[in-house]
Amino acid sequence: MGDTLITIIAIVLAAVLMFVFPLMTMSDRTDDVSQLTVETATTEFVDDVRTTGKLTMDKYSQFVENISSTGNSYEVEMELQVLDENPGKKTTQAEATKIGENVYYTMYTSQILDTINPSSGQTKTLALKEGDIFSTKVNNTNTTMSQQLKNFFYSVTGNDTYVIAAEHGGIVTANGAGN
Repeated sequence: MGDTLITIIAIVLAAVLMFVFPLMTMSDRTDDVSQLTVETATTEFVDDVRTTGKLTMDKYSQFVENISSTGNSYEVEMELQVLDENPGKKTTQAEATKIGENVYYTMYTSQILDTINPSSGQTKTLALKEGDIFSTKVNNTNTTMSQQLKNFFYSVTGNDTYVIAAEHGGIVTANGAGN
């Protein structure tokens, strides 16, 4: 009886070592590749918008297609802080320099998509100006195989943990309206 129990435990342990841990390793590598793909695509998308000063639905659709090619689903959040220059003039004629502060107002994903989405069939362009700040944040919304295995073996649970996430932003360096 004792030998049979030890044999069964040894077979189960061998099965776990031969099949489950390699599966966990491969699924972790898949998540690593997806992470790198999403980080690269996010950086390229934001930098393209920043350097051209233009955001179109075509650019956004291409970005979403690139990150979706990893086989995961993602939530994309964009934020555009538009520079609203509020220059005041000094009262003396000799020194006509700006006084006051520059103020930003913010547009979020839904507002940006409403602006660039071609409802009339014509492609619309959101023209940014130098000094605006554009950022994009991406998080996966599905549970990957790696997350499922880790949750099963390590009892790690939580909805706020993202395995695949990327964020990039910066100041726009070109005026999109002039081109």
